[in-house]
Amino acid sequence: MVQLANREAPLRVLAGAAGLATAGLLYSTVIERNAFALRHTTLSVLEPGATPLRVLHISDLHMMPNQRLKQAWVSELEALEPDLVVNTGDNLAHPQAVPAVIQSLGGLLSRPGLFVFGSNDYFGPRPKNPFKYFKTDHQRSHGDPLPWQDLRAAFTERGWLDATHTVRELEVGGVRVVAAGVDDPHIERDRYETVEGRPNPLAHLRLGLTHSPEPRVLDRFAADGYDLVMAGHTHGGQLCLPFFGAIVTNCHIDRSRVKGPSNWGSTMKLHVSAGLGTSPYAPARFCCRPEASLLTLTPVSHGDAEFDADHSLPQLATETS
Repeated sequence: MVQLANREAPLRVLAGAAGLATAGLLYSTVIERNAFALRHTTLSVLEPGATPLRVLHISDLHMMPNQRLKQAWVSELEALEPDLVVNTGDNLAHPQAVPAVIQSLGGLLSRPGLFVFGSNDYFGPRPKNPFKYFKTDHQRSHGDPLPWQDLRAAFTERGWLDATHTVRELEVGGVRVVAAGVDDPHIERDRYETVEGRPNPLAHLRLGLTHSPEPRVLDRFAADGYDLVMAGHTHGGQLCLPFFGAIVTNCHIDRSRVKGPSNWGSTMKLHVSAGLGTSPYAPARFCCRPEASLLTLTPVSHGDAEFDADHSLPQLATETS
């Protein structure tokens, strides 16, 4: 009897571990990756005396045509009525996903908007060895080309401004904004020299855009006097551990900056979106809900506090595809 019990104990442990692994897999692929959240953040970055500005930051949709739940949730963001929408790329995960992206963004495309693209606007996803993410300089291989030209045309036809390798000036909500962006540094398409130099000093906000928050690009934005840089790409780590956070960032920033706001240098702020999607070959999130961010930008003044919290929009039925 004793020998039988000793043999059964390891089997029970293995069975329990397998059960936990299965439950974790189901939770991360069915529940959490569809538990979309809205993050509210207040940042003091505007020139003194400027009117507060509400900016909706969307990134990393990685849209598939059949992702009805995500499309429905994104379409609800129009009700926030932001002053400005910023999209930092990786909208596509399928060559036929452009209509789904445009329909999901809906009325947001009628609001002032700025965008740059990421690698998964240009190239489709493909299976990868997950251990490569632990090496930031691993050799990258591209999937099939995606119709980024169609996506860009749809954005610009509705009035959004492409900030890729150009400087844009606009006024939204009574705030004068200078924005400059670079193409995706993750695949070395960035050419910062096309926008280098100090932006218009009369602007209330000097805004930088990039898909991947690579330090070499952030340093140059900071040196030129930008107030805020917005980025995506990291997915917030995507698979995180309780009390530890992100395991990897998939770029050269440290884990503490993997999502949300942080300081970059003495004067510039960085905001990294954890994004709303995943690769179809890694459709899981754990301790890292998919999110969009509503930033309230306020004038700089001494003693301003910053608020950063997660808030959920109404939950919808889960999707499995």
